[in-house]
Amino acid sequence: MGTARRQVLLNALKLFDLVLMVAGFLLASLAVLRETQTVSFSQFLSMRVKLSNFILFLALLWIWHLLFRIFGMYGSRRLRGRRADVVDIAKAVTLGTGIILFAAVAFHIRLVTHTFLVVFWVSTFVFCISSRMLMRNILERIRLRGRNLRYMLVIGTNPRAVEFARRISHKPELGYRVLGFADDNWDGLPQFKGSGFSLVTKLGDLTNYLRNAVVDEVVVGLPMRSMHTCAANVASMCEEQGITTRVLSNIFDRKLSSPHHDDLEGASLVTHYAGMAEGWPVLIKRILDITVSSILLAICAPLLILTAILIRLTSPGPILFTQNRLGFNKRRFKIYKFRTMVADAEQKIRQIEHLNEASGPVFKIKNDPRITPIGKFLRKTSIDELPQLFNVLKGDMSLVGPRPLPVRDYEGFDKDWQRRRFSVRPGITCLWQINGRSSIPFEKWMQLDLQYIDGWSLWLDFEILLKTIPAVLKGSGAA
Repeated sequence: MGTARRQVLLNALKLFDLVLMVAGFLLASLAVLRETQTVSFSQFLSMRVKLSNFILFLALLWIWHLLFRIFGMYGSRRLRGRRADVVDIAKAVTLGTGIILFAAVAFHIRLVTHTFLVVFWVSTFVFCISSRMLMRNILERIRLRGRNLRYMLVIGTNPRAVEFARRISHKPELGYRVLGFADDNWDGLPQFKGSGFSLVTKLGDLTNYLRNAVVDEVVVGLPMRSMHTCAANVASMCEEQGITTRVLSNIFDRKLSSPHHDDLEGASLVTHYAGMAEGWPVLIKRILDITVSSILLAICAPLLILTAILIRLTSPGPILFTQNRLGFNKRRFKIYKFRTMVADAEQKIRQIEHLNEASGPVFKIKNDPRITPIGKFLRKTSIDELPQLFNVLKGDMSLVGPRPLPVRDYEGFDKDWQRRRFSVRPGITCLWQINGRSSIPFEKWMQLDLQYIDGWSLWLDFEILLKTIPAVLKGSGAA
């Protein structure tokens, strides 16, 4: 499940938990009224609510939400079992009920009796557990159908690491697929070969494997005492390339990635996120992507149609240019652009590679002979980039993020720290776009991408979008 969709689900769950708390409160109140028979149901509904009581109730709602956050009910629960849900909800509901009892004593709330507390605890506990179990069942069915998957590589072939992989493999509903193991030759390797798992790479070749494979997470299961240096190097490799790292024990002192704790069937995991931290800002970023791209496509529809007609009339070939690009964690997707070159431009690249004016692995020529007459104008005005708004709607790209690179350019990377740019969703514009575009050296371009990742905020996105407008109008650095 993507970050944005996950956040939508979590935020809906937060609101739903508050609704359940209100429902439990009403049920408990009705139970007390029925027991005392002092007020009828219709009279109860017609009662006026004092402002002070309303404020107190809002405070209790806020405390209820805070308790559920404290007990981790709004963090990632993928690796936590149903038992953990039951225990954490029981703790939160019990403490919340205790706070209501304290408030009743402090503010002399006669409605809160022993009956009220029992009914409230039981009803809210049952409601919350039922909603969590239903949500788990839905997510598990989605994962069993091959959606919302995470691809995992395990480092180390010792029994502890193998047992962990076996637990993951026996629970396909978690949505994890074990790619295999990475390790060097040691005395226990023959025993590992009988485990049914495959050794996909040696530790010495791990860097190349991470460069070329789709790896969402790496789990380090090496012995910490004897292999601490090696394990730390693995964590460093993953951090460089923006890959999520989990360890079965110990915590690495990483400078860029932030650690989070998870638990799987009693196995303690420490997760290091090297990309953007999850939360409300990421959700808002995705909502803005969908909203703004939809609005821009509607506004620019006449321009899109006119551009398509001009391309068709001025040069033979397709209207759109599609190319495989590398996105989030090196996932490949097809990018859409208006065609600005001759139809066989990709085949002619080898003939003009000696004219490349860009540094690093990227290929740029200011006066590229393959560009069509209308193509030069489309590039200078960035109109050729407009179809990428469809990529944004699909979720392959964001409005703001590191530019997605062709596979050819990626294969020319010679430093792993540059690969961390793939730890976030690529975008139409970024710091590179507003600082000179193609005139910037490749090394500086990569540094700007990492600067964006490390300093990301919604305000930075907003600032980049505003500065992109004059940069496009000036056409500076376009190629």
